[in-house]
Amino acid sequence: MKLVLLPALLLIGLLPVSAKVVEYDLRIAETTVAPAGKSVPGLTINGTIPGPVLRFTEGDWARIRVHNDLAHHTTSTHWHGVLLPNAQDGVPEVTTPSIQPGTFHTFEFPIIQSGTYWYHSHTHLQEQQGLYGTIVIQPKTPPPSARRASREHVLMFSDWTNEHPHEVLRSLARGSEWYSLKKGTTQSLFGAWKAGAVRDFFGRERARMKAMDLSDVAYDAFLINGQRTSTLTGNPGDRVLLRLVNGSASTYFYVESATGPLTLIAADGHPVKPVKVNRLLMAIGETYDALITLPASGRPEIRATAHDGSGYASAFIGQGPDMAASGPPLPDLYRMDHMMEAALDEGGAVKAPRPAAPYPLLESPVPTTLPKGRSVTEIPLHLTGDMERYIWSFNGRTMTEESVIPVKKGDILRMELINDTMMHHPIHLHGFFFRLINQHGARSPLKHTVDVPPMGRHTIEFEANETGDWMFHCHLLYHMMAGMGRVVSVRDGTTRISHPGVTSHDAPPPPAGLPAPHGHGGDFEIGPEKAGVKQAEALGVNLGEHAHDMPALWATVSLQSHLSEGFINLRHSRNDYNLMWEAGWQDVDDTEYEIDATWERYFGPNFRAFAGARLTNREDAENRAIAGVRYRLPGMFWSSATLDSEGDARFTFAKTLQFTSRLSAFAKVEYDTGSEWEWAAGTEYTLTKSLSLTTQYSSDYGFGGGVVLRF
Repeated sequence: MKLVLLPALLLIGLLPVSAKVVEYDLRIAETTVAPAGKSVPGLTINGTIPGPVLRFTEGDWARIRVHNDLAHHTTSTHWHGVLLPNAQDGVPEVTTPSIQPGTFHTFEFPIIQSGTYWYHSHTHLQEQQGLYGTIVIQPKTPPPSARRASREHVLMFSDWTNEHPHEVLRSLARGSEWYSLKKGTTQSLFGAWKAGAVRDFFGRERARMKAMDLSDVAYDAFLINGQRTSTLTGNPGDRVLLRLVNGSASTYFYVESATGPLTLIAADGHPVKPVKVNRLLMAIGETYDALITLPASGRPEIRATAHDGSGYASAFIGQGPDMAASGPPLPDLYRMDHMMEAALDEGGAVKAPRPAAPYPLLESPVPTTLPKGRSVTEIPLHLTGDMERYIWSFNGRTMTEESVIPVKKGDILRMELINDTMMHHPIHLHGFFFRLINQHGARSPLKHTVDVPPMGRHTIEFEANETGDWMFHCHLLYHMMAGMGRVVSVRDGTTRISHPGVTSHDAPPPPAGLPAPHGHGGDFEIGPEKAGVKQAEALGVNLGEHAHDMPALWATVSLQSHLSEGFINLRHSRNDYNLMWEAGWQDVDDTEYEIDATWERYFGPNFRAFAGARLTNREDAENRAIAGVRYRLPGMFWSSATLDSEGDARFTFAKTLQFTSRLSAFAKVEYDTGSEWEWAAGTEYTLTKSLSLTTQYSSDYGFGGGVVLRF
């Protein structure tokens, strides 16, 4: 397979006369669909989810017209894993113009590779709504007999939510626990007791770590080729090539066959030496080619189980009675042993009942070493974020805070990806295949997407031999939209930017005026929100929709028999604009209220500062300006210290403890130098995403109960 791209103009000018032009028309439209049994609006390609399989042969010329039949929204199409000229990559405004409503865009590029790939929208959250499909490219010459099959099937795995994805992202940004409850993965004291993990439960809280989960979203269905259960053709004895594609928005899948081990023969389109796996962990964006043989005893199930155990999709191949696959054991969310195995002992972890990605087993059949004598830039990239706030980044900076990795054409870029979070991250590079360095050395496999497990790390390297601006991002869709991305900008004669710990061999210093190196990992050093946008403008890089952060607005209101309290929050980047109140009418002569209107700055998962105004009608109090800090203590206690313009200080300690998946208890103790001690304690029982029941005792207003509403 060719690994070197030619410039777009040269390719177009030298289109071989003998090249076969393969044309497709793809029409993107809004359609009522029901993948999970409920009719909701979705986005389709030629009327279906997923879109049609695009088939080519190496050496063809692709001409694909993408028609935008949406009434009000732009769209785009990215050709995931396909080597092509930069202008054809399909990332809106970064490489290719957005496709306006009622118009079409023609993509043209040579097919210079073979294998299994896919395509999807790169506009906002449209991929989650159904805009994806697969690409199959046959090699010019037949594969060796060991890789040949009598039949092949494309299996595209995806996830589906009946919620609009913008509401999903808003729910994630507010730190809602509803998705964990819906999936049955909420961590609680009762759950820890049943699992024999009470010590682990409180150990995690002492370490100020949020409850671990393997995925962000509670999905309504998991799909193979758009169906919960698919039926595929086959005859006993057939040797079947399965082209496996994880086209989900945010779900890792365990894939297994009732026939026994899968024989992997390609990863991300590139051949690997055949290797057997009992169960395959597929990161979002990855593709694998696998061989199975159909038995005479029935039709085996190919099962794709969500990484968090919340559901699965099935495809049955062949004839006769169903042969069920077993599925992996449920994850142990209270203990992190299996995650540490994946991070530290990859050789053993790939054979576990819940295996890690099969990277230690992957060996290229040919050497993949890069040219000698090239300049090498080494960059450590820490994968950072805060699940509670839902901000994701590289080296503690979102894409608007640091956007571009400039690279000189012909140089070798070597990245060490270091995951400082407790989530898996599928990191995808546009425009290139990278060497995923493993124990096979010179025969390390070539990939375009790599899973970096919690607290794990991988080293990748590639030759920057094609000019242009190429996206590099987490392929978990909501993580990318929350800031986890960069643009690798390859230019003739471009010098490289300085990164934390960067080592450049035979490299000039960074250009004057670029942002200085910064802290990374858990430090979350803060710079101007738009520093990355200015950096991109200075380098002539267009960021498109990534040039701004997505704001989120929500409210929580408690209405009880004796009091009301709540807050309204507008979040943008690292800033919060809050309106918080408490009003009580029981055990007092007249209704009392206190309202805080503040601007709050996020400095990291455990520290925030705020300033604003406090309005009140309480006796012996008056309106005043306030400023203070919030700090999370070991044990997951939130503390705050506030100083007001009248010279009074207030100190608050608060704690919430999850007893069961739906029942929690909360308590707050407050000392004010003006009004002295105040405290409250209560319980809350979750009914739905928007509604809970609550009871509370307040030292000021007595005992009562009511409801909590979330908007």
